[in-house]
Amino acid sequence: CSRREADELISRGLVSVNGKVVTDVGTKVSRDDKVTYQGKKLEPDKKIYILLNKPKGYVTTVKDPHAEFTVLDLVKDATGERIYPVGRLDKSTMGVLLLTNDGDLTGKLTHPQYGVKKVYHVFLDREVTRADMEKIVEGVELDDCTISADAISYPEPEDHTQIGIEIHSGQNRVVRRIFEKLGYEVRKLDRVYFAGLTKKNLPRGKWRHLSIKEINMLKRGMFK
Repeated sequence: CSRREADELISRGLVSVNGKVVTDVGTKVSRDDKVTYQGKKLEPDKKIYILLNKPKGYVTTVKDPHAEFTVLDLVKDATGERIYPVGRLDKSTMGVLLLTNDGDLTGKLTHPQYGVKKVYHVFLDREVTRADMEKIVEGVELDDCTISADAISYPEPEDHTQIGIEIHSGQNRVVRRIFEKLGYEVRKLDRVYFAGLTKKNLPRGKWRHLSIKEINMLKRGMFK
């Protein structure tokens, strides 16, 4: 059930912890506690961590009645557990996307205070000037705030229509908005790095389970 539905079931006295009925939705439990719903013991979800190289044309939502395809369509055979995307990539943006059912980790990776590092490869309609690159590092004023990049460069020295940009902001469509503000059209956007994870050896549209090493790296917060 959803969290809201779970709160209602707890409030109605249908959940017990170690044999005692609880009605406080803020009650904390550990994996060693015995939690039951109407007498049936509940088992905690197995934690799942999946890395997807998202292709263009898929929306990053669990369910969208207006979308033809969601990223969950691409990982439907990965697990029987209910997983969800960590953060968002818009429909036209490609690249690294993490899906999990680990709520604690999701909170860390999406909260601004943790400053999760993201790197994008941006393809534009014309050459980006050095002056505009300096503006992006200094800060570009958007509608609701000023956003600055942590680093910016030309990944292909001979092609200045391509830009590599490192940024910590998790705001919606922030990279597109930065370049559009400066008068550029983003023709292709690819996230190549997220929280220490890359799409190396992972073809577009394919997924894989994270390694134990990668999971530990994320949980220890060593992803900046």
